Amino acid sequence: MKHAVLSAAIILVAGSAYAAPAPVEDIAGGSTDDRVARLERVIKAKQQSEFQMQQRLETLQQEVLDLRGLSEQQSYQIEQMLQRQRQLYEDIANLSSKPANAVVVDTTSSTPSVSSSLGETASYEQAVNLVLKEKKYEAAIPAFAQFIQRYPNSSYAPNANYWLGQLLYNKSEFDGASKAFTTVVEKYTDSSKRGESLVKLGMIAEKTGDKAKAKAYYQKVTQEYANSAAARIALQQLSSL
Repeated sequence: MKHAVLSAAIILVAGSAYAAPAPVEDIAGGSTDDRVARLERVIKAKQQSEFQMQQRLETLQQEVLDLRGLSEQQSYQIEQMLQRQRQLYEDIANLSSKPANAVVVDTTSSTPSVSSSLGETASYEQAVNLVLKEKKYEAAIPAFAQFIQRYPNSSYAPNANYWLGQLLYNKSEFDGASKAFTTVVEKYTDSSKRGESLVKLGMIAEKTGDKAKAKAYYQKVTQEYANSAAARIALQQLSSL
């Protein structure tokens, strides 16, 4: 019986010799019991080595997945930042290149139109300048709110509501921000800011603890604005829920 165990152990070690190196131990000499014991130690050491190797492999695989996820997240964030910069540069260029008393076309709107009055244009321009040029974010909040109240049907109204929502969101005033973004979503369905407003509503839902509502907003963005920057941000947010 002992010879049979010894033979089986030798076959097992020989058959797996190419799979992974095992500690070298002289199994010749000594009694049959001694040789069986030494072989058992060799097999046990090899199994332990393979187990440790498998653990290291799984750790490396997880690290690769983590790095890939981090890389994708950073790519989304960089793309979002670049898009915001391009939009800001376009707004600044549009405002700075406009001659006095000229009609204004809002380049950030999906359906640009000519302003109907100088008062309307001047009010909107003043509010935007408070953000882009003067960096007076607190003062910009009432400026946009007053513009929206005074010119609710303006071609600039969708963007004014979005600006107001963003400024309030940055202050964690989520009720007011939600109201502004919801206005863009429900009232200005053709606005280029609608997809981004849906994303922001999802983020507000997340921050206020309503993950189901946040998920619904993000899914709506991916369905209605597929392949857009807003959809990519929504997918990123969904993956973190």
